[in-house]
Parts: sequence; structure tokens; C-alpha cells
Amino acid sequence: MSKHQKLYELLERTQRFDKESLFRAFAHHIEYRLGKYKDNITARDVYQAVAFTMRDTLIDRWNETQDIFKRDKAKRVYYLSMEFLLGRLLDTSMVNLGAREMVRDMLTEIDYDPDELPDQEPDAGLGNGGLGRLAACFLDSMATLDLPTFGCGLRYEYGIFHQEIEGGYQKEAPDNWLQHGNPWEIMRQDVIYPVRFYGHTERYVTPTGKTLMRWVDGESLVAQAYDILIPGFQTRTVANLRLWRTTASSQFHFDYFNHGDYMRAVEDKQRSENISKVLYPNENVIQGRELRLKQEYVLVSATLQDAMATFLSEETDLKRIPDRMFFQMNDTHPALAVAELMRLLLDEKGVAWDDAWSITTKSLAYTNHTVMPEALEKWDLEMFQRLLPRHLEIIYEINQRFLDSLRAKGVSDEILAHVSIIEDQPVKKVRMANLAIVGSSAVNGVAALHTDLLKKDLFKEFYAIWPEKFQNKTNGITHRRWLIAANPQLSDLITAKIGNDWMLDLDRLHKLEEFANDPDFGNDWNRIRRANKERLAKIIQRDCGITVNPDAMFDTHIKRMHEYKRQLLNLLRVIGDYQKLKANPKMEYTPRVVLFAGKAAPGYLRAKLIIKLIHSVGNVINKDRDVADRLKVAFLPNFRVSLAERMYPATDLSEQISTAGTEASGTGNMKFMLNGALTVGTLDGANVEMLEEAGDENFYIFGNTVDQIETLQHTYNPVLIYEQNLEIRAILDAIKGDYFNPEAQGLFQEIFHSLTYGGDKYLLLADYPSYIDVQARISREFLDRKLWTRKSIMNAARSGKFTSDRTIDQYAKEIWHVKPIRQRSPRLESVIKEHGLA
Repeated sequence: MSKHQKLYELLERTQRFDKESLFRAFAHHIEYRLGKYKDNITARDVYQAVAFTMRDTLIDRWNETQDIFKRDKAKRVYYLSMEFLLGRLLDTSMVNLGAREMVRDMLTEIDYDPDELPDQEPDAGLGNGGLGRLAACFLDSMATLDLPTFGCGLRYEYGIFHQEIEGGYQKEAPDNWLQHGNPWEIMRQDVIYPVRFYGHTERYVTPTGKTLMRWVDGESLVAQAYDILIPGFQTRTVANLRLWRTTASSQFHFDYFNHGDYMRAVEDKQRSENISKVLYPNENVIQGRELRLKQEYVLVSATLQDAMATFLSEETDLKRIPDRMFFQMNDTHPALAVAELMRLLLDEKGVAWDDAWSITTKSLAYTNHTVMPEALEKWDLEMFQRLLPRHLEIIYEINQRFLDSLRAKGVSDEILAHVSIIEDQPVKKVRMANLAIVGSSAVNGVAALHTDLLKKDLFKEFYAIWPEKFQNKTNGITHRRWLIAANPQLSDLITAKIGNDWMLDLDRLHKLEEFANDPDFGNDWNRIRRANKERLAKIIQRDCGITVNPDAMFDTHIKRMHEYKRQLLNLLRVIGDYQKLKANPKMEYTPRVVLFAGKAAPGYLRAKLIIKLIHSVGNVINKDRDVADRLKVAFLPNFRVSLAERMYPATDLSEQISTAGTEASGTGNMKFMLNGALTVGTLDGANVEMLEEAGDENFYIFGNTVDQIETLQHTYNPVLIYEQNLEIRAILDAIKGDYFNPEAQGLFQEIFHSLTYGGDKYLLLADYPSYIDVQARISREFLDRKLWTRKSIMNAARSGKFTSDRTIDQYAKEIWHVKPIRQRSPRLESVIKEHGLA
């Protein structure tokens, strides 16, 4: 018997999961973890104690999950992403654990308002936009599907920024989301790995006579692991998001202290810790670009070392790596994984090149998230060589062997130049997308149209070489957060009508179609939607100082601020409507509240100017008594997951109006659809598949298609449109003529110029007439409440395809080749116990 047997037996006992047990754990955390007693308990203490109580259960189940992975020698998947936009974790954790009602009852019993609990939790500052939110949805689905998977990211101390609006201008303030600590994270003091930068390489001979390369000198820091546990829904499986925080190498800096160079030691410590300090440093300066590359390497190096350590604790044959671990690169940010895995195999393990390359290419896959060449990540060769000298040597060798193999097949120099990992321009660059493609077993787009564009345009040369590598995996969202947690009343209504099977199989929402014409169900549907609008109206009043009518159409455009997403096209339409109302105050007009939200990158000046224009236009319209409650414009500051959870359920019309062929997929469109909003959009990204699912009669499509744009661009003349279209001219003249900004003459001249003499890159003027026509149809149909309600129900009913459960199931079967580690759900366990079947 092991001398530790008593301890092991105690550890294997899991905490009971009932209200009384949760109550005791909650009180324990209040007193012994937070150090509080009867008279000094705050609302934040209550939140943290509940979070720690939930985490206790997560730890029990995570330990159980890891035991199963080890027992079955599961192939582990590591999902590498620079962003995980988790939002708040308490509500979704309680939903997935089945603890929501127990916790509400517990708090009510001790006279705490459970509805105040969520606002005590800050949004985790671990992401910015769709890339990070997708990764967070995927974690939920990985756990729910019982897959042996791990999220891998960085523990940013500060999020991208807290957006404040001053005088209509975006101002960036620090997003200090860890100010009060994070009860969800577990610091792993024993999980640390060295990460090196700078230095040089040298050859050496091992004691066995083998000649190898090694990376020496330079600087070394330490990556330390922090874990956040993500529960699956109606399963005991818990996924792990492992985040890396950088700190100084203690030995490295102790040398400085010993020699009296205290300032140098402190500076190096601070420089090491800065790497994981902030999400997305400003890449407009060399220091920002260098920091960004360091962040990407820390993520990759720490994750691969960690995965290799786990593998070697269970296996001895390195050729088994593809059978036991797999790395999914979420965009090009983790593309260094190709070179880093090769370095570990070649330099640390002494594996021959051909064997190392075979292992590497079988163990990696790459997801692309863009269709625009300028968005593909490239690094200046000089900077890359200075920071990562050994990796550049490996990349040169990979590239040389790859190009030589193509030359042997008679591939032209023109194609070789396109597919080369090294861009041989006056300023040489490392093309990270090309590295990811060459080093991967699979490459996928994130919507059917996006994948077609990758094959036909962006990566057409690679597709000609490796057609078998390219796949489509249309994005999805977790309906546990975006409907069950964010819109609980609607979720309850759906369950009352069709049962709760849809919570695990979203396709079951199709059953709602039979109630689309049911007046009683429609009334209940609209009652809940209006309550959601009333709740959002209070937020608009609080954050924007604008009073809105919940009976008006809530017309919502929430996205990262970028010209291709065309918030400006929406605003042109708003100005056009306003001008018509001013010219004819008695005209029929469907009341609208036009809502914007989204952050502009700090260095993206035009996007920030568009934010200012939105505020200037809104300031004029909202104060004009001629339009009164018929048209309102509001920009909600600091868009984040917790705000999105209020906006999606309250929206009538979702604006998905990017230029066709520019949006890879989009997932906000899916969240709106799930909650019953109707979509106006172009045939771009996942809109195409959403149209197929919803049906033409339940979707509003406008604008030029990808093929039409390809033809149009050769002859496009926005100046001619400006001169000939009187409505467009009046709108642009108002912008140019300072109608909306008399206090700052010429402020918006740049926007006018970009849409006319600047070429109108994203074809706003070309699509404007079609956009106006479809908006007129929308206005008419919104007034027909029976028709609009039916369309709303049909959109939700047909949103089943867009669950991240479906997407992750496809990744697991078609790219990762992993199977679920099935466990009994709590419900199944209770049935087994009840009927004596154990």
C-alpha cells in the first residue's frame, strides 16, 4: 500500500453538488479565503465566494477528466490562439454546471439579490473581437463534446483598452481587468518553462558523435502557467484554458544583483514581464512590432514545451507524437509553432530532419481568418533574425527544401515567388501564412464563401499544389452563452414549447417553425423581446444619456470599427433618412433607434474619425424636435461581451453589411439570428449560409456580389456617382460642408475624399441605392407585426447549423482525428441510480 494512499483517497472524494453543500462551501470561502465576517461582507465578496464555490466543483471534475485522458491515452488537442474573449464566467459556468437555480435560491435565502451578482465580475481582458470570441465559444463546445482539448493563450494583465468617449472622440484607457484578482484562475507554480530571445547559434558534437545545432546566449525569461477551467454542458468533462504569464528568469537577474547592477536587473525584469502585459501593443512603432512577435513566440514555445513534457511522461517513441498530440493554429499568430516544433525535435531531441518534418506536418493545422492579402501577417527579416536566430535558420531550410521540391516538378519561378515563405522584396519579410500552410496537415477557411475565395484567389497557388489540404469549417457560436445565459426568458419559452433537447442539439430548434403562426406563442415571443429592449433602453440612457422608445425598431451595428465592415454606409443611410424627414416632417417613417458599438484600433485614425462622425450626426439628430422619437442614433461605449449579451436579445434588425468578399465569416450575425433578429446584409462571409438556412423570405440581401465587384472594380467611378445621384450628393455635401460639425471646420473632409476622389475602396456608393431599397422594404414589413414576428421566430428556428458544437465536431473528425472521451452526464447518472442500474 502506498504511503500516500490516505491522501489519495481523500483527494478522490468530490464535493457534493447540492444546495446545502454549496452553502457550506460559500460560507467557508467568505470567511477563510476572503477573510471576511458578518459585518464587512461586500457585493464583490459575495461574487468571489460564489465563483470560488463553482471553481471547487470545476477542479473536482477537471481532475476526473484528466484521469480519464491519461487512462485512455487520449490524443490531446492544443488550440493555440492569441485571444480568448471569455467575457464573464460566472453565469455560463452555473448554466453548464446546472447550478443557476441553486445559487439563486441560496443567495435569496440570505437576502442577497442574485441579479446584482454578474455586474461584480469584470469582462476578462483576454481578447478583442471575433477571433477571440470564436476561441471562447470553441472551448465551451470542446468540453460539452467530451473532447481531450486545451486552449492555449497569454494571460494579459491589461486588455486591449477601455474605450471612453470624450466629445465624440474615442479615448483609450487601461483595461485593468485583474485589479481585484481573478477567482477563476489557478496559478501553476510548478509549470514554468524558459523562453529565449536574441543570441546566436552554433554547431556542436554530442558525446555520441552526432553534430547538432544549439541556440546560445541572448536573453531568457520564464513562462508560468495559469489555468481557467471551462465546464461542458450536462457532462462532467471540464476543458482547460492554459494562459502564460511572462516573468524574469531569477538566475539571470540574480547575477546582476550580485554584481551591483541593480538598475539593469530591474529593467530586465520589467522588460520580461511586459511581454504578457497588454493585448495588442501598438504595431505602428518598432518596439510594438517586436513586442508582438515576442508574445507570439512565448505562446508557441511555452505551449509546445508543455505538450512535449506531457507526452514524454506517457510515451518514449517520438514518432508517436502525431498519434498523441495535435496543434490547431488559430490564424497566423501561432505559425511559429512550425519552426518551434522542428527546433525541439532537431536540437533538443536529436531527431533527423526528415523524421522531424514528418512529425511536424502531421501534428499541425492552420485556420485562416481573412481574405485580404494585406491582413496576412509578415515580419521584417532583420527583426526576426535578431529575435529568433535559430528559427530563421530552420525556416530558410524548410523553404529551400519546399521550393526545390516544386522546381523538380517544373513549377514556374512566378509561382515559386508567390509560395515562398521568404518574401524577396527590397525589405525581406517572413510570410507567416505561407509557413503555416507549408507546415500543416490541413488548412481551413471559416465559411463556405471564404474557403472558396482562399482556393480561387488568396492561396490559389497552394491549392494547386495541395488541394487535399484545404477544407471548410463554417464558424459557430455557443448557444449556451448566447441564448440560455444571455436570454433566459426566451430560452425558457422555447423549452416550454419544444422541450430541452435543443440545448444539446441546436438543430432541434426547427420544431419552433410549427409555432411561427401561433398568435399566443407570438405574443409571448414579443413580450420577452420587448422586455429585453426595455432593459437595453435603460443602458442606453445610462451610458449615452439618450432616451429611446422600446417600440421603435432597434437597428444594431456592432462590430470592430473597420472600413470594410462599413459602419459608414449605415451612417450615410441615417443621414439620408434625416434629410428626408427634415424636408418632409409629415412623411411616413418607421421609428428607428440606430445603435452602434465597437472599438477602433488606437492607430487606426480613419476608423476613429468615423466614430467621431457617428457622434456628431447623432448629436444633431437626437436634439432635433422635427424628428423627435422617429429617429435616434446612439453609440454605446466600450463594447464587450457583457454588453453584447444585452444587445443581441434586444435587437430587431442586425446590420451585416460588409463589402462582399471581405468578411471571412462573422459570428455576431449568428448571435443575432439565434435571438430572433432579422438580418440585412450582403452576400459575404457566413451571411451566404445563413440565407440558405433562413430562406429568402426571412432575410434581407442587398449589394454587389463578389463576382459583380470583380467586374465593377475595373471601371468604378465614385465621383461620377456623387455627381449624378442627388441623394448621395446631398449626404456627402452635408459631411463635407460641416453640417454636423460647425465647431470644427473641415474635420470630415478626409471621409468625403475617401468616398469620392479617394476611390471608395469598399464600394459604399456603389451599394448605397440597393441598401436604401432594402431598408425601405424592411421599414414596411416591421410595421406588419404578425409578419415580422413570424420572420423573427423562423430565424431563431433555423439557426441550428450555426452552433459551435457542429463546428468543433467537424474539426475533431476531419482535422484532429480525435474521439470524445464519453462520460456519464449527471442526468444519466441519476437515472441509473434511480432504476438500480449501476
